[in-house]
Amino acid sequence: MRYHSHNNPTITAQFSQALLASLAPDGGLWMPDKIPNFDTGKQAQLGAMSFADCSSKLAKHFVDDHFSDSDLTDICRDAYDFPVPLKTLSGYELDTATPENVNADFILELFHGPTLAFKDFAARFMGRAASHLLQKSKEKRTILVATSGDTGGAIGDAFLHQKGIDVFILFPQGGVSKVQEQQLTTIGGGNANVHAIAIDGTFDDCQKLVKEAFANKDYTERFNLMSANSINVGRVIPQSFYYFWTSLQIKAAHNDLPIVYSIPSGNLGNLTGGLIAKAMGAPIDRFVIGNNANDPFVDYLNTGEYKGRNSVPTLSNAMDIGRPNNFPRIVKLYNSDFEAIQKVCWGASFTDEETERHMRRVYAESGYIMCPHTAVGHMAMKEFSKDIDMPFASVCVATAHPAKFANSVERILRTDIQLPEPLKKAVSRKKIVHISKPSLDDVMNFIENKS
Repeated sequence: MRYHSHNNPTITAQFSQALLASLAPDGGLWMPDKIPNFDTGKQAQLGAMSFADCSSKLAKHFVDDHFSDSDLTDICRDAYDFPVPLKTLSGYELDTATPENVNADFILELFHGPTLAFKDFAARFMGRAASHLLQKSKEKRTILVATSGDTGGAIGDAFLHQKGIDVFILFPQGGVSKVQEQQLTTIGGGNANVHAIAIDGTFDDCQKLVKEAFANKDYTERFNLMSANSINVGRVIPQSFYYFWTSLQIKAAHNDLPIVYSIPSGNLGNLTGGLIAKAMGAPIDRFVIGNNANDPFVDYLNTGEYKGRNSVPTLSNAMDIGRPNNFPRIVKLYNSDFEAIQKVCWGASFTDEETERHMRRVYAESGYIMCPHTAVGHMAMKEFSKDIDMPFASVCVATAHPAKFANSVERILRTDIQLPEPLKKAVSRKKIVHISKPSLDDVMNFIENKS
């Protein structure tokens, strides 16, 4: 597979080059030249595999000859050593023997990886793929990544102790949950290759600093910069794997039903992965997008006009993004055809008050505990369903374990949240963090002192 800049199709690269370079030389986002499409026969074969093995087969079509089939099998089996369950609110878990009378309203729990967030899927594949390449070339890389909550923890965990790689995580001071901050600032105990930088500003400030660093040729060359944000195509492609595989599991159990996924969305990388899966032939009919008060993409779906804006803080902080990085990729996937995008994507946005009420309602009715982000996606699906007069299989993407937002969830639901073991360990460790102004020079001076 070759890739090209979304700004200029004549600027091309192999997967390995695109992964390590992060952005194209013109500042564009890397896009695959062609997305593979699998017929129903091949889909049946892929759906019968484990998630890890299906992922390795899909990855084969997106990488280059630096990766053998056995390399990809090893990478995916190592990366995806945790479950990918589809559950109902009542606790039923999907399998291919699903009885017909079971309600086809599913929660896709993507938070069973080591950092308890969906970012583990992309980060762990990316980390292993990058390490595979760097071990061969003996090169070194400095990863600079901005996080609104979960990305930093997933990237830090995925690249921890990887040789030849230093990781610097930028996050908005006071703009992530307490549990998330503990995860970000305790990875490796301060003596490892992962470093946390709290920026006195918003996530958009963090994201801007990362973009400015990559636009600075001196910094890029001096530190061999590599991004692990979803601007990197190595983050987006793996997110297509779980949409592809889970949609095949649902189709096997509910063959006669259209399938609709609802995604709580911020930077739109998760949605982009889903759209790539659909382009590969995954039996997905539509995507429902849930935004909080930071809703430029929902506005776009309603008006056809995209207007980035400054983000505002909300209960669902990981989605507090006013200028989503992956919007240009979505436009490119559909050749700037707004009507085609609108046909596939439907969106709605919600206030914090609505989110809290919905979390309480779901908990009272079923006992199921949602994180605020998952609740936004679930509300969007409920809103979408009001105008649909035919049965369909709904899949609400649960992006993070509710314990990652324990303070908010406990306050809203008035119940105690048990911390899973990884979070217990993170909360008990001492924070090590550098605090910086939203200044590129300040950030890069810190990186130089640590490199």
